[in-house]
Amino acid sequence: MIEERFDAIVVGAGMAGNAAALTLARRGLKVLQLERGEYSGSKNVQGAILYSDMLEKLVPDFREDAPLERHLVEQRFWMMDDNSHTGLHYRSDEFNEERPNRYTIIRAQFDKWFSKKVQEAGAVVLCETTVLELLQDAYGKVIGVRTDRKNGQVGADVVVLAEGVSGLLGTRAGLRKTPDKSNVALAVKEMHFLPQETLEARFNLRGDEGAVIEAVGTISEGMTGMGFIYTNKESISLGIGCLVADFEKTGQTPYGLLEKFKQHPSVAALIAGSEVKEYAAHLIPEGGFKAIPQLYGDGWVVVGDAAQLNNAVHREGSNLAMTSGRLAAEAIFQIKSRRDPMTKENLALYKKMLDESFVMKDLKKYRDMPDLLHIQAQNFFLTYPQLVSKAMTNFLRVDGTPKREKEKTTFRSFLAARSLTGLVGDAFRLARAWR
Repeated sequence: MIEERFDAIVVGAGMAGNAAALTLARRGLKVLQLERGEYSGSKNVQGAILYSDMLEKLVPDFREDAPLERHLVEQRFWMMDDNSHTGLHYRSDEFNEERPNRYTIIRAQFDKWFSKKVQEAGAVVLCETTVLELLQDAYGKVIGVRTDRKNGQVGADVVVLAEGVSGLLGTRAGLRKTPDKSNVALAVKEMHFLPQETLEARFNLRGDEGAVIEAVGTISEGMTGMGFIYTNKESISLGIGCLVADFEKTGQTPYGLLEKFKQHPSVAALIAGSEVKEYAAHLIPEGGFKAIPQLYGDGWVVVGDAAQLNNAVHREGSNLAMTSGRLAAEAIFQIKSRRDPMTKENLALYKKMLDESFVMKDLKKYRDMPDLLHIQAQNFFLTYPQLVSKAMTNFLRVDGTPKREKEKTTFRSFLAARSLTGLVGDAFRLARAWR
């Protein structure tokens, strides 16, 4: 028996769930948010990047009290082989602006702060509560949830699924398929603590300035994956992630890759003497536009990672999550204001709003990139990083060999590895997927 009823139930208290619950509550709806963790963010010990533009739409004055680590002024991209890296480095003093665009955050702290804003807006937030199943009527319409609490059946006009990439509730209810292993990455992260002055000296930072390093190459052992380093105030968030399907196929382990990444000469110097206090593993949606499931139905919508909303090319996730949560809530509010039922036909408004936003436009632009990187993983993540490293060594080493001969040697090494047809084909496929 359903004991209580709400206008909306939000399942999950991550970026997307908090954005949805906050927006709904501020619109005056009766909202219940359910989180299985001890508190919002309790399962997220890792660091992350926050994009201010999306959060400002939800909490305009967030800079006054949000637990922010550093604002980012520098971005580095590394292509690595086993002993070296070739890098692209961008740093600008323009990012030392009054209202910075990007920050590093520690999710456990930030999500807790975000949840407090949700509660202040009037939503009922219940943590340590697991949603066991979605309740459906005889026609398949979602009408609430069943939790592990006593008398735990709760009704709602609509349920917002912000349950993360695995999407267990939606799958159990037959609303979506289980995400394909080739569309989900498993990332492992560690928090390395250093004295603030040491961290700032190693990364050439001052005050609250921060830097990010994103790396590809032999560190992923020929699998589709990436390593990353984020600077916090007194710690470094360091990790690596690869597709679940690749881990299963190769037998490689996430912690094995992480150890190799940490021991790389380019990385070891940055974390030398650090104290590791936290370790976490996290699933990340990587399938892009083609992997997006059905986003709405009778009495339900899906947001954030559960909707596979992640831009793998630009490494953007939190901004897509917050935007999808906010747009879902705004669509629900509009339907509620018209006193219309939460049917699939009416909730299509959410998909329409999402299609008109940067979220779907960006994901559609790169819709072919995930498949390309997966199919060509050996070339893009192993062969080319090794070739580039050899080319740079050859270019920089002065040993009496004529430069023309050096150029011929480099060109022959590329031809031997990929052939002229392969090189042209790779460039064409990459350009086409980037369109």
